[in-house]
Amino acid sequence: MSNLERDPREIRCGEAAAPGRDAGIELLEGREVPLGGPRAMRVSRTLPNARRRMIGAWCFVDAYGPQVATMRVPPHPHTGLQTVSWLLAGEVLHRDSLGSLQRIRPGQLNLMTAGRGISHSEESREEELHGVQLWVALPAGHRDVEPAFEHHPALPVCAGPGFRAVVAMGSFGGLRSPATAYTPLVGAEVTVDGAAELPLDPAFEHGALLLDGEVEPLTAGPLRYLPPGRTGLSVRGHGRLLLIGGEPFAEEIVMWWNFVGRDHDEIVAFRKEWMGGEAFGTVEGFDGAPLPAPVMPGTRLRPRGRTR
Repeated sequence: MSNLERDPREIRCGEAAAPGRDAGIELLEGREVPLGGPRAMRVSRTLPNARRRMIGAWCFVDAYGPQVATMRVPPHPHTGLQTVSWLLAGEVLHRDSLGSLQRIRPGQLNLMTAGRGISHSEESREEELHGVQLWVALPAGHRDVEPAFEHHPALPVCAGPGFRAVVAMGSFGGLRSPATAYTPLVGAEVTVDGAAELPLDPAFEHGALLLDGEVEPLTAGPLRYLPPGRTGLSVRGHGRLLLIGGEPFAEEIVMWWNFVGRDHDEIVAFRKEWMGGEAFGTVEGFDGAPLPAPVMPGTRLRPRGRTR
């Protein structure tokens, strides 16, 4: 999915937080963002957040629905990241400049590795849509890998007293997703039925987002941040949640529009290449023009810390 904002904010991420800043749980409130024109689908963006810009290598979380809507995201570029598409209701058709054509359905994973550069589009018919779109920042040693696309229709399932978890990315509960990951992380949809203790890797920081139902201590809307050092998360209720996490991402990165880079000049170069019309390839089969890049801000983009 693209960041379709016409005036995207500078997103500054990276370096470790100041001592004491991760001492406790935080609630990261989302902001509503329209995707598209007058009938735009609206999403709640909880990452990047005003206070915390990353959880592990996860640097972008858009949750949408359930709502009756049409998704129509024109061809647009990405660099230095992976897009993770996860649905709870509806179907979305993915096309990319590698020639991939893949429909994603609930419980399946579409994973696109942008690496040095890729372009893609996403669209659906008008129907009930409910899902999450996430980005994972690639570390320095892998951010220029060849672009790739993976579709995983079946994923490992971890079950315990009171919960069932589909492991979409990374590892959880001793199981590992077949999806390619470049940093230690977790991404799982967890169904809670009663009281449960979800196992957590103490080396990871985590985020939990309520997707539907009622699950204490989560509330609808905000992403609940948990600092490293925790070995479990006690939950109770009936519903589904998204659990993400990973080792704190120590590198400084710059996020602007749909690019992840390391400095201002790199972002400028990415934008120029996209507007030049060749470097990111062509998405065949989409009925419409590619998405133009916004105008660069008047000040230089600078990599900053992942927290404020």
